[in-house]
Amino acid sequence: MPLNNRIAGLGPEIAEWRQTIHANPEMGFEEHATSALVAEKLAAWGIEVHRNIAGTGVVGVLRNGSSSRSIALRADMDCLPMTEETGLPHASKTPGKMHACGHDGHTAMLLGAAKYLAETRNFDGTVNFLFQPAEEGGGGGRVMMEEGVFDRFPTDSVYGIHNDPSLAVGEISIVAGPILAAADTMTFNIRGLGGHAARPHQAIDPVVVGSNLVVALQHLVSRRVDPLDSAVLSLCMFHAGSASNVIPETAEIKGTLRTLKAETRAAMERHIKRIAASIADAFAAEIEVVWKAGYPVTVNHAAETELAAQAAAKVFAEGGIIRKRPPIMGAEDFSYMLEKRPGAFVRLGQKGPDGKGGVPVHHPKYDFNDEAAPYGVAFFAALVEQELPR
Repeated sequence: MPLNNRIAGLGPEIAEWRQTIHANPEMGFEEHATSALVAEKLAAWGIEVHRNIAGTGVVGVLRNGSSSRSIALRADMDCLPMTEETGLPHASKTPGKMHACGHDGHTAMLLGAAKYLAETRNFDGTVNFLFQPAEEGGGGGRVMMEEGVFDRFPTDSVYGIHNDPSLAVGEISIVAGPILAAADTMTFNIRGLGGHAARPHQAIDPVVVGSNLVVALQHLVSRRVDPLDSAVLSLCMFHAGSASNVIPETAEIKGTLRTLKAETRAAMERHIKRIAASIADAFAAEIEVVWKAGYPVTVNHAAETELAAQAAAKVFAEGGIIRKRPPIMGAEDFSYMLEKRPGAFVRLGQKGPDGKGGVPVHHPKYDFNDEAAPYGVAFFAALVEQELPR
């Protein structure tokens, strides 16, 4: 389905914004240059600008007509602590920082939608453009909700886009229900009794304690989680000792838990802490469990998912809208917004026929495909015009 000529014509300008942001990546809550660029563009188009939201976030407010109805559109702005290996002209200028998840593209697409809607004003109501900081682990979406963004900027529903290198340009995934997992982190601080490797009976070996803990926890998913449910428990760090002939005093293990249901999440935390306490008791050791609750499950609301699909039908060709797809066990802090307001989070295809845009996110050779951006702009515009009709 051909794109609106006006939106298609914005493509080169959107690509320029995106590549500028890509070349100058900023970590969570440090997006000063990015937020300044966003604020400058919004103001130039006559959009009301609010800065310093959740630190470095920006909210643009565009009103038209007399309706009290409102909608929010969200993009994230932060980068990842990675070294880029693309070799592209617009590659990161900052060593150790890279837009490896496409947040540069998300920001540019939302700017494109803001410009188009400010020019056409083919809607009646209020559009809130949310440019969010710190999605990559910083919880900028949570901070926005704690600051009462939806009260300060009244919003009936909220929508967001994430690029998807596994889908082709011209495809979009719109699925109701849980689409991304909750992600929690855990640290096990194990204290035993150090000693000589030749006299283990006089020590309490934290390596042995930790090894038993790792093995025991691996049975949780297979034996305590419904086979039709999902959970991923990964213990990814195990640090202990500094010499081959010394039993250390302490050990540390770190890992993550990912789940798709609140009840599974709570039950797994209880099981993990109980197993740690039991193993500590069995070996006369101490195990402190430090639990850090991360992003909750991202759950698309049924009615708003249908509305998103209806808007997408105005942009994407038949067969380009994917309605059935299993959840992904990654996490996303747009989930906090969906806990406060109904809405949907969609995934936009960015893989070209030549393979461009097909490198997975969080990879040093990843780059957002600028050919996908007009589709994201068109989807946002169609959604606003549909939900805030004149």
